[in-house]
Amino acid sequence: MTYTMNSDIASARYLMPDLLRGIALMGICLANFSEFSLYSFLPASATAAMPSASIDTVVRYLQYLFIDGKFYTIFSLLFGVGFSIFFTNALKKKRNGILLFYRRMTILFLFGLAHLIFLWAGDILILYAFLGFFLPLFRNISDKKLIIAAIILLLIPILIDTCISLFDWNLSAPVIQATQYFHAKAGITPENFPIWLANAQHYTDILSFNIAGSFIRMQEFIECNRAFKVMGLFLIGFYIGRKRFYAQLGNYSSVLQKIMIIGFVVGLPLSALYAWNMTHNVPLKMAASAALYTFSVFPLSFAYMTAICLIYIKWKESASISRRIAGGIAHIVALTGRMALTNYIMQSVFGILIFYGIGLGWGAKTGIVHAELIALTVFSIQVIYSYLWLKYFRFGPMEWSWRILTYGEWLSIKKIINKK
Repeated sequence: MTYTMNSDIASARYLMPDLLRGIALMGICLANFSEFSLYSFLPASATAAMPSASIDTVVRYLQYLFIDGKFYTIFSLLFGVGFSIFFTNALKKKRNGILLFYRRMTILFLFGLAHLIFLWAGDILILYAFLGFFLPLFRNISDKKLIIAAIILLLIPILIDTCISLFDWNLSAPVIQATQYFHAKAGITPENFPIWLANAQHYTDILSFNIAGSFIRMQEFIECNRAFKVMGLFLIGFYIGRKRFYAQLGNYSSVLQKIMIIGFVVGLPLSALYAWNMTHNVPLKMAASAALYTFSVFPLSFAYMTAICLIYIKWKESASISRRIAGGIAHIVALTGRMALTNYIMQSVFGILIFYGIGLGWGAKTGIVHAELIALTVFSIQVIYSYLWLKYFRFGPMEWSWRILTYGEWLSIKKIINKK
């Protein structure tokens, strides 16, 4: 299967979704490794005592400005695009698309649950799978209603946080109690929580932490109203996939430019304010905090995506040597995106081996600047092995397993090479 910009070739795979997915994986790695390194859990006194403390302050601000929330936004939107592609392909093959999709989401849920418990409690797959069960409900509504529903879902967190402030709701109380129970059972305290994983000498220590951490993750989903945000992004992605914008980018240059300009004009200054607020711990009312997040993160994320699309369009129109160089880089990063599930899981494996006590044990000793450099190194390794793997195989290991379990039939993973 090859990449193409020609929408008449039905069997081809389009580069842009995979390229964006690969770039999103890089951003997710940069965002998550501040937690894998345990830097995010350390008290201010510990981070201030690190040799890299001065540069860490700058890097932390830049992370909130350019990274935090932006790349899971892209990843979520692309999930919606994938949903539309999946249904289109299922209908072409005269399969029961809805039944297959529900089976696909069930398997993804199990993958996410295993990832959450056995590797990393910061998993997002379980939420994607859960919300995925609701996506077929929107498959037949009009484009206008789809966009309206998406906007409403993205704005609902502001309304919910307003109600919480007014009525003093505590929606996460049950999961907080569950966390406290499992922490007490494992002996995890506020004092040893930040360094528990760095001191872990046995896998059972990580398992105990993750069981409790899974409830902390549920608490984060509830308190951040993450489900509404992700579902809204799913619907925008579904709309993009339905219109097949990725297959005919050149026809939408003017629209992409407008979205990019608006995204940067609105998103950059508000993201700067958001980053300043997060790094200085300035208390904001919940509704104000939710609004700041919404109108900073999402516009800047859309600006990123449209800017990448416009650069790609310009590259396609260029005849210079830089075209071939840029094209090669784009194709290699896109291969990383083709193995998105495998690479997302593998980032957790790398994080455990590098930062936890059962591995190198660098956790709680590493400033965020070093954590981000390690994240870039890990992603670079993923780019290399994704390229090498897909030279000989049709799918990534996790993608292959997911596909077999979805369709219930054997599928060769080896790439068929035509010999001359």
